[in-house]
This record gives sequence, structure tokens and C-alpha cells, in this order.
Amino acid sequence: MSDFGVSKTSLKILIIGPSWVGDMVLAQSLFKTLHLQYKNAQIDVLAPEWSCQLLDMMPEINRSIVMPVGHGKLRLKLRINIAHELKKLAYDWAITLPNSFKAALIPWLANIPKRSGWRGEFRYGLLNDIRKPDPVVYSMTVQRYVALAFPPSVHFVKKFERFSLPSPRLQPSEQIIKESMRCFGLDAKQQILALCPGAEFGQAKKWPTKYFQQLARKHINEGGQVWLFGSMADRISCEDVAKPFNTQQLKNLAGETSLDQAVALLSQADQVVANDSGLMHVAAALGRPVVAIYGSTSEKFTPPLSEKSMAVSVDIDCRPCQKRVCPYGHYRCLEELKPNRVIDALAQL
Repeated sequence: MSDFGVSKTSLKILIIGPSWVGDMVLAQSLFKTLHLQYKNAQIDVLAPEWSCQLLDMMPEINRSIVMPVGHGKLRLKLRINIAHELKKLAYDWAITLPNSFKAALIPWLANIPKRSGWRGEFRYGLLNDIRKPDPVVYSMTVQRYVALAFPPSVHFVKKFERFSLPSPRLQPSEQIIKESMRCFGLDAKQQILALCPGAEFGQAKKWPTKYFQQLARKHINEGGQVWLFGSMADRISCEDVAKPFNTQQLKNLAGETSLDQAVALLSQADQVVANDSGLMHVAAALGRPVVAIYGSTSEKFTPPLSEKSMAVSVDIDCRPCQKRVCPYGHYRCLEELKPNRVIDALAQL
């Protein structure tokens, strides 16, 4: 028996997955760690339907289970029904990654013996292995995820240093790569610069459009091609970047691709520049050289987990404020981060 009171052989683990792309990518570090700790672990993930496309690219996952309840919704009767079905699968251990009360409900309702997670909103009783976060040891999201693979007694900094963690590594199939390239009429004959100018969090994460345009113009003038990536919500941001260009060398793919297509196409990029966003973490997990731009958020909290990455930011008194919109209205943390900083970082990568 392990310190968790469950067998290390044929261990059945249910992960309650996060609701954001970047967090789901970071969660792969936990999945990898669990496999290192428990060689015969079977890891299933209960998560939103969109995330199944990402989970299919993670060889550590046995099965992804669609969570039909949207983010922030209770729908108690449906959660009870889901828990009833999961109870039949006889999981030994549940790990809940979101910090909400609702996320911890299903493992409790499914009567899973060991239920681990961090202290959050009203979760006492729902979780029976509840952790109190230490902001010194676990300053990064990925550290808090990985720590849940170990007993609460494991509390030393070295284990949770950034590059001692198993890094996320997405593996899109050759088939989806070829099909995606063909679907959008793309090729890799010229150097590909991928730009990701969107961010779900808000305007205080978005590097100015004019700066993305300068990068695109420089790369195209040097004989390369530029691909713009994002969800439908990022479509306007990408259209704004594309406005001055009337060339086949720039392709706006925002809102046109499925998530697995976006991942497959990003895997072909020679370099990536992205705001602090889910696609930034995807690019890092694909092993692409990526420059990650940080405005109101901190690279100390959610850095790209790749040695081929570089985070850039400016050091001003009000940063990081973690706000969606600049409380002062000046957005200096983004405006003062000039394109030359990013160009220099790309050159170093």
C-alpha cells in the first residue's frame, strides 16, 4: 500500500480536469508524474468535450470522459447521474484540479475512497486529502498540480523546481498534421512564424496589434510566412493584425480550425510568439521555440514549460496586477514591451 492508502499496482485514478486549454496542457505534468510514481496506473480524465482532442495527444491517458456540465454551472441532478456511472468503474483515487466546490462534488458522490485536491471553496468533507497551498513552494500552477501525485508529507522545494518537473509534450499524429495542412492549403516550404495575438483572460494580456504587425512584416519581408492562430473569440484580434497585409504569405486561421487542427499546425511552426494564453502552452508542449509575452499576468505563475521558450515582460511598479483590464488605463506593461525585445528573444531561441 502507498502513503495514500491505495495499491501501487493496477491503480485506477480519476482526474477532474481543468476548464482552460493552458491548464489542461500543464496538467500533463501531473499525468506523467503519476505514471512515474505508479507504473501500472490507469488514468482517466473527466473534462470538457473540447479537451478530449488534447487528451488524445497525451499517451499517459487511458480514457477521456466528457463532462457535460458547463463551467460554473451546478446542475446537481446531472452530476449525480454522472457520479452514479463513475461509481461502477470503481476508481481508487480521485484528484480534483479545479478549486471549486462543484468540481469536488462528483468524486464524493461516486464514493471514490481517496479524494485529493487543494483547499478551495467549501470543499471540506468532499475531499479527504485536502492540501493547504504554500505560495513559496508552489508558486506555479504546474507545481500545485504535480504535488498532488505525492503524499502531503512530501514538501521540499527541489522536487518542484520548474525543470525538474516532467514537461508537457503533446504528440499530434502524422495523419492529423497532413490532413490539417491539406485542409487549409498550407505548406512548410518557407519558414513559418506563428502568431497568437488573442487571450481569453482580457485586454491586459494582449500585446498591441501594431507590434504583432511589425513582427509579421519583418518575417514576410525576409521571405517567410506567417500563420495567425486563435479561437473564434480571437478572430477579431487576428483580423486586426492581418488588415495591412494583402499577401498569400499571411494566413489567418483563427476561428477556422478545430483544437486538434490548431495543435497539429502549430507543431509545424519554426517559431511562435504568443500572449500568455492556452496556445502559448500548447506551442511549448509541442517543443516549438516560443516567445511568451506577459502583461498583467506573471511568468512566475504560469511560465511556458520548455527549455526552447523565453518569457518577456517589462519591470514596472504596477505589474503584475492580474487584472483583465488595466486599472490605470495606460497598459504600460504591454506598450513598453517593444518588438525589438521579442525579435532579440527569437534570435536567441
